[in-house]
Amino acid sequence: MEEVYFLTSQDAGRLLLTRGGARVNLDLHKTGRSWLILREGDDFIFPDGTRVNAEAVKRIARNPESLYFVKGGGVYKAAVASPEGFYKLVPTIPPTVEINGIRMHRTKGTTPLRDTLCKVDTVKPGEGETVLDTCMGLGYTAIEAAKRGAYVITIEKDLNVLELARINPWSRELFTGGKVQIIQGDAFEVVKRFKDGSFDAVIHDPPRFSLAGHLYSEEFYKELFRVLKPGGRLFHYVGNPGRRYRRKDLQRGVMERLRKAGFVGVKRVEEALGVVARKPFKKLSQETSLCRL
Repeated sequence: MEEVYFLTSQDAGRLLLTRGGARVNLDLHKTGRSWLILREGDDFIFPDGTRVNAEAVKRIARNPESLYFVKGGGVYKAAVASPEGFYKLVPTIPPTVEINGIRMHRTKGTTPLRDTLCKVDTVKPGEGETVLDTCMGLGYTAIEAAKRGAYVITIEKDLNVLELARINPWSRELFTGGKVQIIQGDAFEVVKRFKDGSFDAVIHDPPRFSLAGHLYSEEFYKELFRVLKPGGRLFHYVGNPGRRYRRKDLQRGVMERLRKAGFVGVKRVEEALGVVARKPFKKLSQETSLCRL
């Protein structure tokens, strides 16, 4: 994978104050490393030899709400403009994606990493288990589940999000051939391809209801129920769409539909802004449950 060097507005400002160069972080604090950036006149020289003019560095320094990166001799904004909307990486640590002004991760009072840990802790994936992550995004939940020993299949519909994930240092484990498999497509259709009882746990973190109502439907919940093993766990992120009563109404509807789909143990997890449920274990028939005297 070609090296990508990220530059935040803060580090760009530091570079502008130097004469001979400075050591700065270029991977959004993923590894804790620093790299030496040399300065020759009005040019800053990156580790791959790319020369970036001081005027470009000044523009980066003036834009604290965006991320920029150096790759293959050029300087780029970590953003995609497409018919679907405007997508950009936001300089939280780790980054989140903002789509038309809406952030994919919780950032108010928390970080995307703490948000991820909170979600994954609800189903506690373990060594040797198989996990379905229905809506990949930048892949943080998939990566965290894999770190705990699970094999993860994750689904992402949006090619623009996939493009940003490929350059994001915090998403790198998705593409290194480890314990995460990515499927590009709509989870509503992709889940139909899986066999019954394929997964020990499902992490369902869909876009907001107004953007992906089909992923909140009883029909889709029945598919998630089908692909879970008996006793399998589900976490469903619901979020906080506006005023409190609206969130409660949305959560209540989600919980009712999950029960209709067959799930039991359905309850809210307030700290994760979601709902947990499980698929019941198979009941023993009367013949096998009786002991011979």
